[in-house]
Amino acid sequence: MAKNLKIPDEVVMNKIYLIRGQKVMLDRDLATLYGVIAIRLREQVKRNQERFPENFMFQLNEKEVEEMVSQNAIPSKQHLGGYLPYAFTEHGVLMLANILKSEQAITMSIRIIEIFVKLRETLVTNKDILLKLEHMEKKVMSHDGDIKLIFKYLKELLNPKTEPIRKIGFKRESEE
Repeated sequence: MAKNLKIPDEVVMNKIYLIRGQKVMLDRDLATLYGVIAIRLREQVKRNQERFPENFMFQLNEKEVEEMVSQNAIPSKQHLGGYLPYAFTEHGVLMLANILKSEQAITMSIRIIEIFVKLRETLVTNKDILLKLEHMEKKVMSHDGDIKLIFKYLKELLNPKTEPIRKIGFKRESEE
């Protein structure tokens, strides 16, 4: 049954947030994807606290929740069920599948990890593209000065300075 579960990658990607400089998923979203009730997921996490060090999971504070609501990442605080949610990193997502042990949790965990990997690869690819664009921009900027100089010389050729021409040859006393 769980193997036939088809959730588009975009749906999962939209549930990945950047908090404290880490890509994380909220417990409520993971519970939905894993097919469990959010309170049961949190109970299992509390029972297995030693499996979730700080780099696997952390609890959001009020300020972080307010920022998520103001940025429309979540509709409202009520959407979180009246508590400060837990945020799970990529490693925490994998550990959750180990403690939940349902077929759907394992299947979804593998898909989520694959999506995290895709995001990381996309980020690296975009970083390479940005570096190349930056390199091209520097080249263009250096060429920009050269092009301005060429236009300056072209304008001088098209509009030569008109200075009085001094006549060459013998001069009479009256012409001096």
